Amino acid sequence: MKYALCFPGQGAQQVGMGRELFDAFPSAKSVFEEADDALSSHLTELIFNGPEGELTLTANAQPAIMTVSIAALRALQDDMGVPLAPAFTAGHSLGEYTALVAAGTLSFRDAVRLVNKRGQWMQEATPEGVGAMAAILGLGADDIRAICAEAAPNGECQAANFNSPGQVVISGVAEFVDKASTLAKTKGARKAVRLNVSAPFHSRLMIPAAEKLKSEFEKCEWADPKWPVVANVSAKPVTAADAIRASLYEQTFSPVLWEDSVVYMADNGVDTFLELGPGEVLCGLIKRCRKGLTQKAAGIPDTLETLAKLLRGEA
Repeated sequence: MKYALCFPGQGAQQVGMGRELFDAFPSAKSVFEEADDALSSHLTELIFNGPEGELTLTANAQPAIMTVSIAALRALQDDMGVPLAPAFTAGHSLGEYTALVAAGTLSFRDAVRLVNKRGQWMQEATPEGVGAMAAILGLGADDIRAICAEAAPNGECQAANFNSPGQVVISGVAEFVDKASTLAKTKGARKAVRLNVSAPFHSRLMIPAAEKLKSEFEKCEWADPKWPVVANVSAKPVTAADAIRASLYEQTFSPVLWEDSVVYMADNGVDTFLELGPGEVLCGLIKRCRKGLTQKAAGIPDTLETLAKLLRGEA
C-alpha cells in the first residue's frame, strides 16, 4: 500500500466535530487547548457548542477545521502510536495549510493563527454581495475556462476549484458569475448552482488578502517538509520552504487543482487516500477522479482505529 494523507477545506465544519477526539485522546485534547491559547479565544467552545452561524464564519471555520484535522492526526501518531510514512500529503484550499503542519513545515500554532487571519482577510477583501461562487456540473475543465473567458473577458470571473471530472466551481464578481452560469447551461451543463459562501474565494478579488498573507508569512518559522506536499496551484509536489510560501501566496487567488493533484499522486503509485478531519468530502471527490483507488476518512475514534489497523497492516 502506498498512501497519501489528505485534509479537508472550508465547508467541512459542523457543530460538535472533534468532541469525541477531545474526550478520548490526550494529544487531541492538547491540540484544541493549543488552538485556544494561540488565538486567545474560546475556539473549542465554539466548535463543540456553536452557534452554527458563528462557526461558519470564514475566520472561525478555517482554524476550527484545521484544529479537528490535526487533533485526529496527533491521536493517530501519538496516542495510537502509528508511525506515518505517506508518499504525499495534500489538502483542499485551507487543507493545504493543514498538510504543511502534518509535514512539519509549519508549527500548528503558527498555522492556526495564519488561517484565522487568512479567513478574516479573505472575508474583508470584497464587500458583501459583490462576489459570488457557483458550482458547474457536467462540463469539462477546458469548457469552463472558455465559458469564463467569454462571460468575463477581463477576468471578472474565473475557475476556482477543479474538484473532480464534471465538477468545477467558478468565482468572481457576482454579475459575471451569474452570466457564466447562464452561459454554461446553454452549453450543456447539467447544473449551475450558486454557492452559499461569504466571499469569492480563489479569484483575483482575493489578491488583497494574498498580499497581507505574504507579510504574515514572514512572522512564521518555516522548514522543508518531511513528506512532499502537493500544491493546489500546480498539482505537483513542493519540497522547499521558499517554494511553499510562494505557492500559498498564489493559492489565495488561483484555482485549486484538486483533480489534477489526485491524478498526479495516483500516477506516482498512490493507491490509498486517507482523509483526516471532519466529514468525507475529499473521499467523494477522489472516488470520481480515478477509478480503483481506496479512500478512507477518519475523524472520530472508531474510524481512527480502523485506519490505525490498516496502517499497521492488521486490516
